[in-house]
Amino acid sequence: MEVEIRIDSSCSETKVVIVTSEITDEITELAKKLSENTSRVIVGYNNDIMTIIDEDELIRIYAENGKVFAETESETYSLKQRLYEIEEILGGKRFVRISKSEIINLKKVRHFDLSLTGVVCVKMSSGSVTYVSRRYVGAIKKVLGI
Repeated sequence: MEVEIRIDSSCSETKVVIVTSEITDEITELAKKLSENTSRVIVGYNNDIMTIIDEDELIRIYAENGKVFAETESETYSLKQRLYEIEEILGGKRFVRISKSEIINLKKVRHFDLSLTGVVCVKMSSGSVTYVSRRYVGAIKKVLGI
């Protein structure tokens, strides 16, 4: 996909034009993301302090005991949104669901351990270890191109 940006000082409002030979799922998804006006802000709570969490700081988001948490290098925050809502906010290929109760940031993965038993162990940059459930192994392999 080619991306072109033109600077025009007489332009009063930003306009995005997609030129394509056909409408594909990729084009439809791109148009949808460009036209969304929804906020991509994730707000975490820790000791009655509300913090806006930058996506780049997120290591993983997980559900435990009916609550949703976001882990960063320095803190773990509780979230008000459900896991599927966070998944919609984050979208894209950088964040991937690895189980019914967890989403990870692929840029924060130290390594994957593909054992002979079929279990995929994920070591995160924070030192935490998590596992890909069998149901999501195919999706992880697709994202990783293996």
